[in-house]
Amino acid sequence: MSAATTVAVLAAAPLPAVAATQATPAAASAGRVATTATTATTAAVPAAPVAVAGKPNAAGAQLIRYKIVLGRCKDTCRIKVKITNISRKTLYDVSLNARLKVNKTKAGSCYDYVGTLRAKRQRWAGCTVRSSRLASMWNRWLDGEIRWDTHVNTVVHYEYYR
Repeated sequence: MSAATTVAVLAAAPLPAVAATQATPAAASAGRVATTATTATTAAVPAAPVAVAGKPNAAGAQLIRYKIVLGRCKDTCRIKVKITNISRKTLYDVSLNARLKVNKTKAGSCYDYVGTLRAKRQRWAGCTVRSSRLASMWNRWLDGEIRWDTHVNTVVHYEYYR
C-alpha cells in the first residue's frame, strides 16, 4: 500500500495591509508559500504595552491567528505573541521570528521555537531583543535626542500534513 503524504511549509502573515506573497520558482516547485511580516506599532510612550490581533490574509487560507504584545521596551524589549491554531490540523515546527525597529531603524531581532500546536489550541511564544544599538538608542531617548517609536515585524512559520 503506497500512501503519499504532502507537507506544506507556510509562514503566516495575518494582516493583509502589510502582507505580501513572495513567489520564487524554488518555493513554487517545492509547493511552499512564503509571506512577509506582520506589523505592530506603538506610540512614543516606551513602556506602554500594545496588541494587534491578526487575521488571515487574502493570499491564501492561513491556519493560525496571532496577537502581538510588545511589553517592557527600554534597553531590552520583550515581545510576546499568542499563536492560535484555527484549523483542525496539527501544526508542527512552529517558530517565531521578530524584528524590532525604533524610528524606522533596525534595533535588533529575536527568535523562538514553539514546537507542535494541536488543532484549535493556542500557545504563547516570546523572545527578548537585546542589542547594543537598542541600548544606545534608549540612552539617546533618555537624553531627549530622539523619539521612541517602536515597530515590530513578526513572522510565524509552521508545517502541516495534508
